[in-house]
Amino acid sequence: MAAEVLSAAGVEVHVYDAMPSAGRKFLLAGKGGLNLTHSEPLPSFIERFGEQAAVVGDWLHDFGPQAVRDWAAGLGVGTFVGTSGRVFPTEMKAAPLLRAWLHRLRHPRAPGAVPVRFHMRHRWVGWGDAAVTPESIAAGAGQASAGGLFVFESPAGCVGLAPAAALLALGGASWPRLGSDGAWAAWLRQAGAEVAPLAPANCGFDAAGRAGAGWTPFFAERFAGQPLKSVAVAFTDSAGRHFARPGEFVVTATGVEGSLIYAFSHLLRDEIARAGQASFALDLLPGHAPARVRAAVAHPRGSRSLSSHLKSRLGLAGVKTALLHELLAPEQLHDADALARAIKALPVTLTAPRPVAEAISSAGGVRLQSLTEDLELRARPGVFCAGEMLDWEAPTGGYLLTASLASGVRAARGVLRHLGRPPAPR
Repeated sequence: MAAEVLSAAGVEVHVYDAMPSAGRKFLLAGKGGLNLTHSEPLPSFIERFGEQAAVVGDWLHDFGPQAVRDWAAGLGVGTFVGTSGRVFPTEMKAAPLLRAWLHRLRHPRAPGAVPVRFHMRHRWVGWGDAAVTPESIAAGAGQASAGGLFVFESPAGCVGLAPAAALLALGGASWPRLGSDGAWAAWLRQAGAEVAPLAPANCGFDAAGRAGAGWTPFFAERFAGQPLKSVAVAFTDSAGRHFARPGEFVVTATGVEGSLIYAFSHLLRDEIARAGQASFALDLLPGHAPARVRAAVAHPRGSRSLSSHLKSRLGLAGVKTALLHELLAPEQLHDADALARAIKALPVTLTAPRPVAEAISSAGGVRLQSLTEDLELRARPGVFCAGEMLDWEAPTGGYLLTASLASGVRAARGVLRHLGRPPAPR
């Protein structure tokens, strides 16, 4: 998005990407239909960014959810609002949008726009003293250099670039096979920027079974991958932050993951960091009142097994019943009061987030106080940062992609000011 803003303003733009083709993570996001943004009102949308809502909200006032839909429409891609309020391309695919976008960047039609040049398989490896090459001159090395010399590994060997301005959009530490490995953090710290440790966000967790050592082999082998549907969770951390919501998630071989877990994964992650573990209450039957559950559990079951009894009286079966057996002691299973309470508030204890490489996104990154309002590094003027490499996080639902695009717009406008160009229209 930054390249588009700069190109439209008549600035020569060179995009350097470590991957063989552009937009690899964009295509990956499209595997689930490409959730572009969310349709909720902008004030509610901004609240999703928690502690960084004020800063991210400022970007979103310039380029928010409706701007994302308008941008897609300008590329010939219609959008629709799903039942959850999430916004998707009409075809539910990322590739057509990406193709149209890259074509417009390479062959702009707007008056005064400059084609964007892409340089693939160029991996930034930090700042250094390598010689400036003819390629760097084409990229603006003849002008006053900003940020020093950028060194890239490329198919042609080591390449040194000294641009008039640089905009870094290097991602976090999730999906390292697509280039977002977080290696840049050390180089930016070396340059004087404050960088918060990169941590998993929108992630799964390892769970503690009844014995505190994870799921039993039987449960893991039999039920890994099974969804827990029509459930609700409630969680209050040691700082008093509360989360409660219905939804669904998935049992994994080591714990839990899925949309409902992702919605409060930041609270779970932070609580585990503070206390060593985090426990939430799982309501297996949110549509049933506690009294109804108690009466059904206490009803005489005769010769039927407990599982058959719960299925016939409450519709509990499969992974829900298995989870009760996995987490409750035998005496609790055979105590009507204890079992009824567990069905409505089963304690699920989590011991660790899954590794950041498995997460949908990452938290941490360049602290916002290290940047100006234009997202320019205070310690290295002329170098701008955007996207997931900044210290903010968002839940799934289109929030991450929208704010990443918005940060690109904000940083690009900062580049224009740095170069003394007229500001891009808002």
